[in-house]
Amino acid sequence: MPSATGRKRRTFGNTWWGKAWVEALEERAKLDPNRLPRGRTYARKDTVSDLAVGAGEVTAWVQGSRAVPYRVTIHMRAFTEPQWESLLGMVGSRLGHVAALLDGELPGELAEDARAAGADLLPGPGDLRPKCSCPDSANPCKHVAAVYYLVADEVDADPFVLFLLRGRPREAVLAELRSRRAPASAPGKRVRAPAAPGVDPKRAYTRRIAALPPRLAVPGTVGPPAVLDVDPPHRTGWSSDTFAELAADAAARAWELLVMGPEREAELSFEEDLARRAAASDPHVVAELAEAARIPVRDLAVWAQAWRESGRGGMAVVRDAWRPGQAPLAQARADLAESGLPGTPKIWRNRITQGDLQLRYGRDERWYRFVRDGEGWRVDGPSSARPTDVIYPP
Repeated sequence: MPSATGRKRRTFGNTWWGKAWVEALEERAKLDPNRLPRGRTYARKDTVSDLAVGAGEVTAWVQGSRAVPYRVTIHMRAFTEPQWESLLGMVGSRLGHVAALLDGELPGELAEDARAAGADLLPGPGDLRPKCSCPDSANPCKHVAAVYYLVADEVDADPFVLFLLRGRPREAVLAELRSRRAPASAPGKRVRAPAAPGVDPKRAYTRRIAALPPRLAVPGTVGPPAVLDVDPPHRTGWSSDTFAELAADAAARAWELLVMGPEREAELSFEEDLARRAAASDPHVVAELAEAARIPVRDLAVWAQAWRESGRGGMAVVRDAWRPGQAPLAQARADLAESGLPGTPKIWRNRITQGDLQLRYGRDERWYRFVRDGEGWRVDGPSSARPTDVIYPP
């Protein structure tokens, strides 16, 4: 995500499971919320080196203010044998979960089922026990917090890191799941599965069709759209390429809904859907979309940037100026005043401006960071429930 200087701002958690790790750190692990923003800043400055993940442990070196880097060691609470039995028993009983893990994926439903089974793969209160060689006694210090965020990169690359941090590597987990699904047999003896019972043809044709299961198998990728045999009539103003783009977009949208689950409000408004399409398009396509929708190209570019950064919430605060209560605005104004940024905070409706930085409070009760862009403003990063999270510059 571009910063005020034009550079791309570093984010953490680019897959579902990586984002889940970051959200668990910020919302469920009961860590000091005032320390995490400093850790993000440290992580973005490439101060962490030699990060390694082992069974129940993360180690790294973090460059601080002194010449010699600080040594960081983080222990994560390992599962007990009963917890592993509960987790693997639950996963092994669901063919979809096993198939997803064999493909190197961690579906959200599996993580939720694991938590319900008493074996939460994500960190909760007291699960993380860090040590740092720096003199700061806070938990976490900014060096530890930086490592926390960079673990999201490891989880992005391999969701089995979550199992490893709980005590077992990928190979051990997969071997156990395979053994649970294999039929029991004596050594050296092949066991033939019993034949499925037959169905009387008359009963088969007269019985009612059962409802489809709530979760169907989802393909790993979106396939290419079908090729039209002939072009649409010229008088329509449409082309085969246009239809192919629309079909590909619809297929991608359907795939996202199948993988991630429907949103609270699956139906998008015209403006939201336009911003969503523009967010995934090249600049020349954005210009074509703006022309077709009869809106200024700059407006659509701002909408697209907001959608990329913060989805529907970012799109909403770009277009909506409203009057919230005084409590959240007062807290944000106090945080801005203590940030050391030049200028004096100025409040107008749901917006607080200080120099080239502006915070906007959404109707979803989240804060959004905006930076000055010429004569206007653009979203600069994800939203947060705490104003301090969006005050710190990248």
